[in-house]
Amino acid sequence: MNEQVRRQPDGCRRALSEAYDTALLDLDGVVYAGGQAIAHAVESLTTARDGGMHLAYVTNNAARTPQAVAGQLTGFGLPTGAEDVITSAQAVARLISEQVPAGARVLAIGGEGLLVALRERGLEPVTSADDDPAAVVQGFDPALDWTRLAEAAYAVQRGVPWFASNTDLTIPKERGIAPGNGALVEAVRIAAGGSPQVAGKPQPPMHRETVLRTGARRPLVIGDRLDTDIEGAVNGGVDSLLVLTGVTTPAALLAATPPHRPAYVDADLRGLLTPQPEVSADGDGFRCGGWRAEASGDSLAVTGEGAPLDGLRALCAAAWTAAGDGSCAADAGKALARIGM
Repeated sequence: MNEQVRRQPDGCRRALSEAYDTALLDLDGVVYAGGQAIAHAVESLTTARDGGMHLAYVTNNAARTPQAVAGQLTGFGLPTGAEDVITSAQAVARLISEQVPAGARVLAIGGEGLLVALRERGLEPVTSADDDPAAVVQGFDPALDWTRLAEAAYAVQRGVPWFASNTDLTIPKERGIAPGNGALVEAVRIAAGGSPQVAGKPQPPMHRETVLRTGARRPLVIGDRLDTDIEGAVNGGVDSLLVLTGVTTPAALLAATPPHRPAYVDADLRGLLTPQPEVSADGDGFRCGGWRAEASGDSLAVTGEGAPLDGLRALCAAAWTAAGDGSCAADAGKALARIGM
């Protein structure tokens, strides 16, 4: 049986907010989408915090300062200090500062959050490849124009060390899914070649920055993306909760490879406040709640009835065990329709 399926963390028997001391929360797609709080997020996080869980917000979005993010969260009804927000801009600024001289110039292609983080590390942001930068760094900025991307490409072509806060290809917004910093990094890559050093999730520099700033001893990573939030948790050796309020679909979850498999899955942040149901082996299949799932050849089958999320949990166990170290190749459409997802 797949090790991650067999493992049952202590938190599954208690509310997750009681089993873990710190929630390391992604923001876009978990707490909010654009300028709007996601349903149940504020109430759930307030209850978790009142019960003693430390809330820390860990975002790959490098555009805004921690102070600005904290202000938005406070406006939603989640009183937050800047010290509770960790950004990929902070992680990449530390990474750069370890590789260039103190006070070095850095060609910064990004928003205020990136500029502030660089200055906090004693680095000098500049705007042109002709300013003799010691490094070039890209961070998300919704106001970014072609001219600034071109400056990054010119610098990279000249051999200047290249960094990126993160490489998320998309970002959830109120109106849908929009291009993320990774799409902008790809534009520079197409023009200049090469690959940047990346600091944000799922890379180790972001996990290191988070641990340094929060002091978490038993953290739970909470996110909506398999390839950043969940992979980052796996890389850091900590448990994770996937919420289905962002970009990941149930079908994508079933097809997840081992680095992208969360310890827990729930519909939204209300999952913090309840025990996670046990998924147990049942003959050649797996059972969760009133559902039993089994993988046979290239197909998944599920029987029973109950909460759709329990059906999804059982299906994940069956699909991941059948897939071994690869992705699940089973046609899951009928099984997902059977459980109502």
